[in-house]
Amino acid sequence: MSTSTRTTVRTAGVAVRAMLVLTLVLGVGYTALVTVIGQLALPWQANGSVVHDAAGETVGSSLIGQSFTDASGAALPEYFQSRPSAAGDGYDAGASSGSNLGPENADLVAAIEERRAAIAELEGVAPSEIPADAVTASGSGLDPHISPAYALLQVPRVAEVRGLDEPAVQALVETHVQQRDLGYLGEPRVNVVELNLALDALR
Repeated sequence: MSTSTRTTVRTAGVAVRAMLVLTLVLGVGYTALVTVIGQLALPWQANGSVVHDAAGETVGSSLIGQSFTDASGAALPEYFQSRPSAAGDGYDAGASSGSNLGPENADLVAAIEERRAAIAELEGVAPSEIPADAVTASGSGLDPHISPAYALLQVPRVAEVRGLDEPAVQALVETHVQQRDLGYLGEPRVNVVELNLALDALR
């Protein structure tokens, strides 16, 4: 065997051994370590921030919004409604997307006006009272949050349909308002999935 051949074989052997060691250390060891740390330190977050109903059944994730509508897409009046979603047919986690339409796009403007009129009719308020997040989709199409203003706007309707005292439903909303992260990042918000679960429990 020539010197160049032996060098090539030796170099290939070193490369294969390095690949195996790095695969074990970084591909297996690191992954296992991070998984263990996640399960011990932050098990709820590490497992997808899954939320359960009163019976213990999994009903979704606090990170992904849901539509509270019937089979025809009409809003279920006994539930707080989420903001519109441009992800697939609505809140499709496999098709995360915004509308990608600019603010002057005629289709977007028409959709916003249609949504504003529908919400105004559902809530029994003037179109000018509808918050912006009630008629526009988020960038991901999966945002589980709405503004406190939109949540409070829905209180009278939810309370009436469920036969609950309006102050009790309003207090429930207020307890679910999440403040700005670290006191200054983002805006106050309400997680609709968690709010509706608490609403069912209140009933």
